[in-house]
Amino acid sequence: MPFCIHCGLPTLPLIPAGDSRVRQVCESCGHIHYENPKIICGALLVWQDKVLLCRRAIEPRYGLWTLPAGFMENGETIAEGAARESQEEAEAVSELEQLYCIYNIPDIGQVYMLYRGMLVEGNFGVGEESLECGLFSEADIPWESLAFESIRRTLKHFFADRQTGHFGLHVETLRHPVKPT
Repeated sequence: MPFCIHCGLPTLPLIPAGDSRVRQVCESCGHIHYENPKIICGALLVWQDKVLLCRRAIEPRYGLWTLPAGFMENGETIAEGAARESQEEAEAVSELEQLYCIYNIPDIGQVYMLYRGMLVEGNFGVGEESLECGLFSEADIPWESLAFESIRRTLKHFFADRQTGHFGLHVETLRHPVKPT
């Protein structure tokens, strides 16, 4: 944030009084610009023992498979965001059952919050951000073409939990290895 959103004048990287992190601070009005993690909300939707996946029509990870998920919007709950994303990406009406997986991804400033639920009446389509959508059994999941590690882990948790009949809350921190420059 090189310029202040309040007065438009330049900001400087400083540690504000009472803080412990470098923030962009306006030279003129003193406004502190905070950058905080983004929340990704989504859903693992099931119909007749199959899960709904969407093949991405947008970057990042264009053409790879994911669960319907995206950035939470202001004014909505996590569950509302998960239902909205399911509708937008797969034209799916969802019946959410529980918050199922939370992934802290500090290296990219994101937190994934994924619900487990049912695909109402098995109906879905293809939304604007998807190339195609489909229902997949465990054996048919395109494991090598999944877009994100959080999605792979969620699916692994689901199929393992389905064997035991116990669907607890899974919370993990995912770290991306730093690539050498």
